[in-house]
Amino acid sequence: MTSGNSVRVVAAGDHFVLPSLITRAVRHEVERADVEELRLGWPLEPFGPVAEVQEASDAEDRMIEALAGAEVLVTQMGPVTERVLAACPDLKLVVVCRGGPVNVNLDAAKNRDVRVCFAPGRNAAATAEFTVGLMLSALRRIPQAHAPLAGQGSWEGATYYTYEQSGLELEDLPVGLVGYGAVGSRVARVLCAFGARVMVYDPYVHGEIHGLRVTSLDDLLRRSRVITLHARLTPETRGLIGARELGLLPSGAVVVNVARGPLLDEGALCDALESGRVSAAALDTYEREPLPAESRLLALADRVVLTPHLGGASRAVAEKAARIAAEEVGRWVRGEPLAHCLT
Repeated sequence: MTSGNSVRVVAAGDHFVLPSLITRAVRHEVERADVEELRLGWPLEPFGPVAEVQEASDAEDRMIEALAGAEVLVTQMGPVTERVLAACPDLKLVVVCRGGPVNVNLDAAKNRDVRVCFAPGRNAAATAEFTVGLMLSALRRIPQAHAPLAGQGSWEGATYYTYEQSGLELEDLPVGLVGYGAVGSRVARVLCAFGARVMVYDPYVHGEIHGLRVTSLDDLLRRSRVITLHARLTPETRGLIGARELGLLPSGAVVVNVARGPLLDEGALCDALESGRVSAAALDTYEREPLPAESRLLALADRVVLTPHLGGASRAVAEKAARIAAEEVGRWVRGEPLAHCLT
């Protein structure tokens, strides 16, 4: 907690969580805060912890300059590396407006007694809604029907109005959820409202769920016409859905992933799409981001719906993130326990 009459806060926002959103939220929480805005232009999604990103030196210099004399940093993607922390001895609190502080060197922060907080749950509703949107898009081939009509004025998308080409509807459709956290549980509720036959596999969740609990992943896959992934990415879940698992799905199944790209073996998915074992896929996350130009997925446009990691991109998410971060700043200033602290 700061002991002076004011606290200097640097709001290092970007093109999504705007500096003005952070500033407004912090000033609402802490009337005596002196907030300096800093606009930083990193992409929404990192390629790894900033401590491992060699090209971040210019960004580090800007951060060090902005943090001179500051006790608090609220940021979306600003790099908080060992070098930044060493150059900013006044810094006591870092709050990251994301579900995890991927841009902070946690070990270095802990060694310097800098508290690091994050903003969990800020995008659960947005990601759940996006998941259902992608699922419907893949099932009903909405993007494939849109493209020729909007692009060339062609009515060829009407060929989907045949028994062979038409898609599936959610009502009575067996849909399997792999994971039942903040996002998965919301998706389950929405799918139940559509009348889908929801099944859930999550060995870490107990108690009441929306849908039928299935005790093994293999059983879930065998029974699901659609699977949607909502598991955390851990060493155990990396590559969770590979060639063997895709082979357990009923022929013509649909795969949806708005969670983490490495949960799914993209090569195995492409094989299954090309063979027809999987009829469609809807993906918002990938093994490599941005999606490389040589990705096999790009040659499967008639069977895939691809979006560039937008599941958590809504205005409400940016506003929630700024508010959650500001609430942590308020707790720190008042000497109250921090709600989402990792160091």
